Amino acid sequence: MSTQQSTPSFARDIQPLFRARDRASMRWAFDLGNYHDVSRHAQAILERLASGTMPCDGQWPEEQIALFRRWVEAGMPA
Repeated sequence: MSTQQSTPSFARDIQPLFRARDRASMRWAFDLGNYHDVSRHAQAILERLASGTMPCDGQWPEEQIALFRRWVEAGMPA
């Protein structure tokens, strides 16, 4: 993302945060690479990211959590 003030988008900023292994481990519930799945579950994902229970192999850096939070607060643009 170019600046802190830019509105994050799913395709540019959020989708790349999820690694192939994250997508594979969550596929039983929803697809982390799919905008509709992630936006539908965004609040639950944000809660798990903030609590450190997602991803299962270690917490995201605070900057990535903040980016995901800004995306949710901005209305989850595609």
